Amino acid sequence: MTEPSVQAAPSPLLLREVVAVAEDIAAVLKARPDADVPIPGASWSVGEAAAHLALANELMADLARGVERPYGDGTPDSLAAANTESLAAFPQRDPLVLADAIVAPARDFVTAASERSAADPVVTPMGPMDLGVLGSYLLVHMLGHGYDLARALGRPHMIDRQRVELSLPFLLLAMPRVVDPRTTAGVRADYAIGLRGGDRFGVRIDDQVAQVSPRPPRRPDCTIVTEPVTFLLLALGRCDPWAAIARGRILAWGRKPWLAAGFPTYFTAP
Repeated sequence: MTEPSVQAAPSPLLLREVVAVAEDIAAVLKARPDADVPIPGASWSVGEAAAHLALANELMADLARGVERPYGDGTPDSLAAANTESLAAFPQRDPLVLADAIVAPARDFVTAASERSAADPVVTPMGPMDLGVLGSYLLVHMLGHGYDLARALGRPHMIDRQRVELSLPFLLLAMPRVVDPRTTAGVRADYAIGLRGGDRFGVRIDDQVAQVSPRPPRRPDCTIVTEPVTFLLLALGRCDPWAAIARGRILAWGRKPWLAAGFPTYFTAP
């Protein structure tokens, strides 16, 4: 009689990077603990962004433990409202306190996730996914806000190729969920998308609907290859695509290379 198979926990590399990114963010906050510095291009201050990260990491740790935590309905407006409500109920803004409050739940997440299967289903602010993808979601969320904090405080950001690659499972899952119906109305195109020096995947836009496949189409209308850090910043709405093109960080070719210009506008950053 064969023993039943035991499904593996989320990738050890992913779990290590979850803690490492949290610690990198904490180091940024401790290097210049000024809560009142504004976040460039946003309405939040450093203290508010750090408080949001602490709350979000706690929520993710609860989800990894199997605790249900409703938080919006996945739409940008509902998530923004949930963020506002949670910040109003949590007045802590001291970066030194929040630095530790960001790291502790990241470690709790890793402890909880290590004891479960990566395939276990969870319900998240961005909809249902498995626990392995939830780890990628947590990483993406920390990298986006960590980048904002680093820019605001004049510190180096913590995004690199390996962390972008670990972010891909969540980004590919989220892409069909964040399609902008206004910019994709009437659009029909097949794209091959990839990181420079890495694998490529396929995205089909079909009149307000996006389908993502792990392999690129055999005859894409347009191929877009992006420098890895730029790829994540574009996905999170932190980068001007035209500036990235001008600097050679985005390359496009194919039967309809002009379709590359519209691609970043088809999605609303989660």
